[in-house]
Amino acid sequence: MNEIELKYGCNPNQKPSRIYMADGSDLPVTVLNGKPGYINFLDALNGIQLVMELKRATGLPAATSFKHVSPAGAAIGRPLSEVEKKIYWVEDMGDLSPLACAYARARGADRMSSFGDFISLSDVCDVDTAKLIKREVSDGVIAPGYEPEALEILKSKKKGGYNVIQIDTNYKPEEIERKQVYGITFEQGRNELVIDKEYFNNIVTENKDLPDSAKADLAIAMITLKYTQSNSVCYAKDGQAIGIGAGQQSRIHCTRLAGQKADNWWLRQSPQVLSLPFKPGIGRADRDNAIDVYMSDDAVDVIGDDVWQNTFTEQPPVFTREERRAWLDKMTGVSLGSDAFFPFGDNIERAHRSGVQYIAEPGGSIRDDNVIETCNKYGIVMSFTGIRLFHH
Repeated sequence: MNEIELKYGCNPNQKPSRIYMADGSDLPVTVLNGKPGYINFLDALNGIQLVMELKRATGLPAATSFKHVSPAGAAIGRPLSEVEKKIYWVEDMGDLSPLACAYARARGADRMSSFGDFISLSDVCDVDTAKLIKREVSDGVIAPGYEPEALEILKSKKKGGYNVIQIDTNYKPEEIERKQVYGITFEQGRNELVIDKEYFNNIVTENKDLPDSAKADLAIAMITLKYTQSNSVCYAKDGQAIGIGAGQQSRIHCTRLAGQKADNWWLRQSPQVLSLPFKPGIGRADRDNAIDVYMSDDAVDVIGDDVWQNTFTEQPPVFTREERRAWLDKMTGVSLGSDAFFPFGDNIERAHRSGVQYIAEPGGSIRDDNVIETCNKYGIVMSFTGIRLFHH
């Protein structure tokens, strides 16, 4: 098939809309179910590149949860701890396959942002992963293939309208890519940069102890940033992105946004959140919303005297700022990647408050000395990669 007609473009008024191969060759994608839209395919085709790179870099199955052409989460298929199973709402699903673990992590990093996501999987979608996807609010999925039972499970989602796309993993795009803006064609070479452990060898700080586990997390962060709308910053830990700040005009705003998401990921694992007494029948999305508010300074909106009965069986205690800070101080070993240089040490100060111990960034700022000095103050290891990763 050379062409696929889409529902509409970025917005319903933008018709007609299609994807096609300009050279007349067959498309590398097949729609197995549903009718994907323009943004669905943007998410799918960016996401599939991300997970294929993660798998090449780590050797493990990978998944990403995309929203509005940036990842909300990305992860590799490491087993889930009992706490992780609980905060990702999969504790009732037994032992999950590596691919399902990857998606549970990718979805669970920022469940608020992942609501209504488009999923990309590096491997053939198995039954475990399909069952997990079926219970979440999602627009669609792209993968190299689907087990027959998994495909039937996905086809039953959204009253039969769930978008399921298969991609030919042997497809090789042209070395030159093009797009049009305002009727003008832009052309550039594809970003074929390979990110591996050697990418982080130029360590510029006093502390040069960069273990392989941190190199793996830094690779996850940087590969994720390669497909994240710039400016962007990514925090990663234990094989997954835990906070992504995308599309901000100021880098400190990226660092703060991603850091707050990383903090929320960690706060969800606190005893105060894990013990919240939810009423039976409260859906996952409503629980996510309630948890997000409970962890903020606006907790009264869900635990106030006149509203707590809507969500909980008993009124939860306030999760004070002091208690939150004490729990956040226990988060360590976090890696952070930036798609361009940090211009000021304030980014490092903010990263430190979220347990960051390892950083990778291109370097090249006139204030590199200040940034390095701030890292040295906290014993942070920082690598200069020399490569910018802007994506637009």
